[in-house]
Amino acid sequence: MADKEKKKQSDGGSEQPAPRPRLLEYYQSSVRAKLQKEFGLGNIHEVPALTKIVLNVGMGGASKNPKALDAAVSEMAAITGQKPVVTKAKKAISNFSLRAGMPVGCSVTLRKAKMWEFLDRFISVTVPRFRDFRGLPTRSFDGRGNYSVGIKEQMVFAEVDYDSIEGIHGLDITFVTSTDRDDMGRALLRELGMPFRGETPVAI
Repeated sequence: MADKEKKKQSDGGSEQPAPRPRLLEYYQSSVRAKLQKEFGLGNIHEVPALTKIVLNVGMGGASKNPKALDAAVSEMAAITGQKPVVTKAKKAISNFSLRAGMPVGCSVTLRKAKMWEFLDRFISVTVPRFRDFRGLPTRSFDGRGNYSVGIKEQMVFAEVDYDSIEGIHGLDITFVTSTDRDDMGRALLRELGMPFRGETPVAI
């Protein structure tokens, strides 16, 4: 109880709210109006928005090497700031000695503030670390307004401790939007700063 009182006194008697993510502020102040005009949308609620970001690591040999899976879980937590969920096989595949329920990787679904903060770091810190980077491919939309990108090595993320790596593995990132149109999804991500190949990145 005394500790709580000391904390209140030290911060002026109230906790400071966390600052709103920079990209969220930018989306609300600039991107929405621009996209509404670009696509001739009568209602602001029709403007596409980012709804979630899903990161997934697949490790077929996770059951034989649990240490590698533990390392992947720790790395994913460091990258996203959220505890990953261990994914398990839904059915048995005899050719791969895989039984239903065996661990096969891990995943994280980011929403709200953590989603926006991850996107900001991905664009401004992670992407520039890609080797021989010439822009992200534009053909990776799924026909429903969502965009996926594959990362070959987890070391491209600055949050990963090189000395603690158990092995090199890739991961897939899917940016899920509220629209079912690829052109709208692409415009949304472009205006948020996603550096697509052949396009001049938007400066934010």
